[in-house]
Amino acid sequence: MRIYLIGYMYSGKTTVGHKLAVSLGYQWLDLDQAFETFFHTSIPIFFKRYGEEAFRKLEQKLLHATADNDNTVVSTGGGTPCFFDNMQWINQHGKSVYFDVSVETLLRRAAQSKKPRPILAGMTEEERALYIRQQLDARMPYYQKAQIIFPADQPDLDQLVRIVKG
Repeated sequence: MRIYLIGYMYSGKTTVGHKLAVSLGYQWLDLDQAFETFFHTSIPIFFKRYGEEAFRKLEQKLLHATADNDNTVVSTGGGTPCFFDNMQWINQHGKSVYFDVSVETLLRRAAQSKKPRPILAGMTEEERALYIRQQLDARMPYYQKAQIIFPADQPDLDQLVRIVKG
């Protein structure tokens, strides 16, 4: 079985995804990390050099390559389900879990992050809040197609394990 974790940046897909994989005895794959390893560049540099369209096409190829991975938890990028037929593909090839997190929690996590996101750099707190709200609104129709919606403001790993096993 493959479990695909979807949600906005700072929703906990990477942190909780790794713990979920360990709890289940599964492999864990972070799609963003896989992209950077495979293409030998950071995503922000790739975006600047080649643009979002090129990134999304390669990201989709990496996503499709996960179909060969059994017993794997895949932490997707925040935008992954929102392009092409990715969300439909995810639902056809595994169990999808949307990490539902409030804007307030996302802002707090962004402010505390040791790995700040370039897209939010230079924004005031109000600008970050507006940006995140707008992106969440745009992405919500995709996120809501997940088979499981998991409240992740204060994620309970035991609860998540029970849900995905169920």
